[in-house]
Amino acid sequence: MRDRQRLETRTEREVSYKPSSLKLKALLRRDITGRESGYNQRAASFVVVSARRAVTIALLLIAPVTMVGAQEVTHTLMPTPATVAWGYYDAAAPPVMHIRSGDVIVVGTLITSTPERLEAAGVAPAQVEQSLRDITTTVTNKGPGGHILTGPIYVDGADSGDVLEVQIQKIDLAIPYAYNAFGMNRGFLPEDFPYSKTRIIPLDSKRMVAHFAPGIDIPLHPFFGSIGVAPPASRGRVNSAPPDIHAGNLDNKEMVAGTTLYIPIHTPGALLEIGDGHAGQGNGEVDITALETSLRGRFKVTVRKDIHLAWPRGETPTHWIAMGMDKDLVQATKIAVRQAIDFLMTVQGLSHDDAYMLTSVACDVDITELVDGNVGVHVMIPKSIFPRGAGEHMIPVKR
Repeated sequence: MRDRQRLETRTEREVSYKPSSLKLKALLRRDITGRESGYNQRAASFVVVSARRAVTIALLLIAPVTMVGAQEVTHTLMPTPATVAWGYYDAAAPPVMHIRSGDVIVVGTLITSTPERLEAAGVAPAQVEQSLRDITTTVTNKGPGGHILTGPIYVDGADSGDVLEVQIQKIDLAIPYAYNAFGMNRGFLPEDFPYSKTRIIPLDSKRMVAHFAPGIDIPLHPFFGSIGVAPPASRGRVNSAPPDIHAGNLDNKEMVAGTTLYIPIHTPGALLEIGDGHAGQGNGEVDITALETSLRGRFKVTVRKDIHLAWPRGETPTHWIAMGMDKDLVQATKIAVRQAIDFLMTVQGLSHDDAYMLTSVACDVDITELVDGNVGVHVMIPKSIFPRGAGEHMIPVKR
């Protein structure tokens, strides 16, 4: 028992999921002095002691991974035909992974396109990801939307009425290009552009710029356009394009690495899906696309039972973000402003009147996107105007 405890205390594991199997990989062992060495070398010292200890170690290698002390369990989920939801969020969708609250997930996502369209626009066949080819030729359960989303991910203990806290820890570019495109009768100005056009835009990961045109470089701020959970079961399968109370296709360019998204949960397990990678975007996303690309992200996912939300919210190092979505821009704005007022009342302790006034004098009301069916509006609430630590982790004030 003592040897088992020692092994668990000193060993950090990563769980890697593939289409038809769950494989536990003991990747690296870090001893208490901080030195790193291969796991197999250290495990061998236990094996030679006795047959009984050898059996114990074997059981540890195949047992479900649990949290040990302050260590984090990390899972990896890459897009394959068996690990994506193409074009929908749905409370009835079978999960492709189970995690626990507090676990970390590394998720790969794919560009919202097809190999044929990319190649027709000028992408070399060798630069089209094989996973995109596999998915577009194999997956038939798709629609009504067009986003290839990685998931669903079932979070143990999550239930309707809770909030899913998604800390976006890291975002990396997965391919060296993006595209921007508009289609006939699409975008915010379809009457001005009655045709389709696609531009392939090289991405420079060292300088973190996109080479839009000669002399025009765009700073990159990668984010996932779509991070969401399943909607209420009564809604059935919903299109991946319109953002709503389940978050989804928010297209909020503020949600970069180092920020946190808070999503109301509507079904057991939450059923988290992630995709629609953007290397950058302007507020509004007026032609209907951003710098569309494939990304890889690292997230810490936590079930929050101490807070309850009607709409998604965000948090950056400098701001809290209230959000609203609706088919009508005025109604979306009203929702966002009311959510800002609600935040200032419940988390900061202001009166209804003072919260309304503070929103007017200190907060910025921004258009998120204008093209996803439901339009989006968000309110940027600066942290700098409050005492340090006020509103941390969205914890409501005690009255």
